Amino acid sequence: MLDRRSFLAAVPAAALAAGSRAVAMAGGGFSTRGVVLTPEDFSLADWPERARRAGLTTIGIHHQNSPRAVVAWAASDAGSRVLEACDRLGLEVEYELHAMKELLPRDLFAQEPALFRLDADGRRNPDANCCPHSARALEVIAENAVAIAAKLRPTTGRYFYWGDDGLPWCACPECRGLSPSEQALLVENRILRALKAVDPRATLAHLAYHDTLPPPRKVAPEPGIFLEYAPIHRSYDEPYDRQADPSRRDGLPMLDANLEVFPAATARVLEYWLDVSLFSRWKRPAAKLPWRPDVLAADLATYAARGIRHVASFAVYVDAAYVQRYGDPAFLAEYGAILARGG
Repeated sequence: MLDRRSFLAAVPAAALAAGSRAVAMAGGGFSTRGVVLTPEDFSLADWPERARRAGLTTIGIHHQNSPRAVVAWAASDAGSRVLEACDRLGLEVEYELHAMKELLPRDLFAQEPALFRLDADGRRNPDANCCPHSARALEVIAENAVAIAAKLRPTTGRYFYWGDDGLPWCACPECRGLSPSEQALLVENRILRALKAVDPRATLAHLAYHDTLPPPRKVAPEPGIFLEYAPIHRSYDEPYDRQADPSRRDGLPMLDANLEVFPAATARVLEYWLDVSLFSRWKRPAAKLPWRPDVLAADLATYAARGIRHVASFAVYVDAAYVQRYGDPAFLAEYGAILARGG
């Protein structure tokens, strides 16, 4: 672990100063300082303690496709120990889930194909997402979102029920004029109304990611929908503010366009600075994280200058096997320290 002098030497002074100034101007720093992990990452059993020592506020639990798997983990001895440790240490817990396959179970297709998307060949298809103009589909999705919420209740009131990862939406006559972002938002608005009936604090993420990066224009978010911006295709070799070319898929203008639709004060950035799985191309054995504290500091300045106060990074594959292969992940303490500089 770097001491303060070595840490400051590792990060360009201008970047750190810019980050501190921008956060101060934003009015008090980052309210959420988080990591997002999968249940498997808790093979590193002291993750909650490490997060607390790093000054983080929030641990998000992620699964690629199955809320049911997270429910089972949370009820297990291992999951219970993690959740109890988070409670004892004062860490918030959230659940970030690609949930659509369980919100709208695929086995309904045989009896009710109209719930599912019309594909480019003009056929109903249960392979991804749903038909957002099906009132029955939205009813089923909302009911199942409430059922999942009863078992996975975030301590913050922030819920995350994402569509299928990068997969297509509906091309039926009612939907084809709407972008993936707009179709997703129709679903999110309906889920939020159902969640508020059982949890008055409930807010719900609109995930701007991959095909939903362009902001919705034809559908308005209902109060309580917040932006979650996840620029997975950006480069981590340089700060994000140098990636402002409008032709870039995940360029900074895309964030600014979304902030024209969603409030900055509630917006959350979901980044990949610590995401070993991304840098390993989602294959094991894990690669060593190419840790860039200078990029992190510059990026935080960019986000803070836009009024964003909620920040988290995936840290998937930072687990017991990673520590055995590469040693203690000192970057976690540095990550927390840089975030805390604006606190």
